[in-house]
Amino acid sequence: MTKETAIKLFQDQKVRVLWDNEQEKWYFSIIDIIGVLTASERPRKYWSDLKSKLKSEGSEVSEKIGQLKMKSPDGKLRATDVADTEQLLRLIQSIPSPKAEPFKLWLAKVGYERIEETEDPEKAFERAMETYLKKGYSANWINQRIKSIEVRKELTDEWETRGVKKGIEYAILTDEITKAWTGMTTREYKNFKDLKKENLRDNMTNLELVLTMLAEASTAEISKEKNPKSFKENRQVARKGGKVADAARKQLENTTGKKVISPLNVKELRGKDENNQIKE
Repeated sequence: MTKETAIKLFQDQKVRVLWDNEQEKWYFSIIDIIGVLTASERPRKYWSDLKSKLKSEGSEVSEKIGQLKMKSPDGKLRATDVADTEQLLRLIQSIPSPKAEPFKLWLAKVGYERIEETEDPEKAFERAMETYLKKGYSANWINQRIKSIEVRKELTDEWETRGVKKGIEYAILTDEITKAWTGMTTREYKNFKDLKKENLRDNMTNLELVLTMLAEASTAEISKEKNPKSFKENRQVARKGGKVADAARKQLENTTGKKVISPLNVKELRGKDENNQIKE
């Protein structure tokens, strides 16, 4: 069971789901989830008791639960407790139900594999290759994708050396690089390809991946030479790295007369290939 499969099991008419475009997260109605998993006639009471139980056990999950307005059976929008994917999977572990067992087994398997990958990183690449092949990607595209992971890691290692903080600062610098060579932020690029939670790079053509790698590899090399001391200087380096890929993109487009940046996502790319594989 993949993460996508696990979540899709809830995406039916019995469960209310909302997408937050800014946070790039799905939010699920906890009451609806409990109703599906337990078949309880009083899911609100079940959730109230579960929250008390989690709190007594020292869990912080219930304290992190937020509320969003969702359409009730009477058609009105009412505030209801919601959980994002991570919170939801944690809650499922606390529900004694046969319907919850597949999720618990999947979580245990994922956890075991993560420990294996920590001890032997090569296993992560092997599993990535296997997963992409199952999804219909071509071997050529997969090799490019795995290489892009290596290039990205070299860049983030350089950022770490320069004191850039993981999370928001990494995201800002990535946006600078992306905007410099595509004219779009990462979020705008995803919107351009009609993506939500999906990974942007998993929806790139071969050329898009190559130029992304060029932009990030250039940023890393420029950083090593310029030795930026502040976050502001790192942003300037990121723009310069992105501009290298921008120049390559424009030259290629002028030569071929074709646009490099494609609005196609993985589903549309597959649809263009009679063998159901991404050739790009």
